Amino acid sequence: MQNGSKSTLIKRKALDLGFSLCGVASVRKLEEEEHEMKAYLANNYHGEMKYMANHFDKRLDPSLLMPGAKSIVVVLLNYFPQQLQQGTDVPLVTKYAYGTDYHFVIKEKLNKLLEFINAEIAPAAGRVFTDSAPVLERAWAVQAGLGWIGKNGLLLNKQLGSFFFIGELVIDLELEYDEPYHDEHCASCNQCLSACPTQALVKPYVLDARKCISYLTIELKDEIPGKYRASLSRRVFGCDICQDVCPWNRKARKTTEQAFSPHPELLSLNREEWEKLSKEKFNELFRKSALKRAGYKKIMQNIFYLKQ
Repeated sequence: MQNGSKSTLIKRKALDLGFSLCGVASVRKLEEEEHEMKAYLANNYHGEMKYMANHFDKRLDPSLLMPGAKSIVVVLLNYFPQQLQQGTDVPLVTKYAYGTDYHFVIKEKLNKLLEFINAEIAPAAGRVFTDSAPVLERAWAVQAGLGWIGKNGLLLNKQLGSFFFIGELVIDLELEYDEPYHDEHCASCNQCLSACPTQALVKPYVLDARKCISYLTIELKDEIPGKYRASLSRRVFGCDICQDVCPWNRKARKTTEQAFSPHPELLSLNREEWEKLSKEKFNELFRKSALKRAGYKKIMQNIFYLKQ
């Protein structure tokens, strides 16, 4: 084995692979999150995302996802774009969807990290996750010392702000663990709550997804209710408003991950080009993009709402 503790070696390799930060936590049941999850589901704040109510116990305890799991390696990957969409009237796409779908990028890097662990540290079985399994990612990031939960419900980090993806590697290897993040740096700031056009943040730390522009433009299968259409703020896939106004994102660093670079035409599309976008052109521009999650029909329907 190389010099250094196992966790130190893993963190060093994670940075070499392009991750922005890495922390390590001991696998256990997240007792403190259980009550919050039950209240959230009881209020039906998850809307049509019924999968959030499935596998309840697994969401709280990763060892139920992978028997024998001892450690969870949590990584952050910055996605803040080098350039933003141009124009004051163009339909807007959330920054995380500019380039290649993050699921592919993060899972590939985490699999390489697992290969490294087996080759250089010790034999280990592991599973990789990123927003694709019943894992409470933000809670585990806090446990791994990577930040705190902001009033918009997102993970915040002093150095990175919140424009990053979270990924996890659950392994059956004992490691050295980071201290959970205990501080909270939102103080009296409520800019995220005030800025939300649909008032989806019903109170600090609580999001009613049924009102959230991201939910309305991506997850909702039915038509967006008329009462929300005027509040879309040109958003046709996702929303960054609560992040854009967050003081911790004022110095957001631009990503160096080439996979997140957008198709060159995306940034320069004008409103008329968006409105006349063919399915073939959509597939060309967003061949590997997260926009495929919503699909051409949904995106074009969202663009139509902007005219109303």
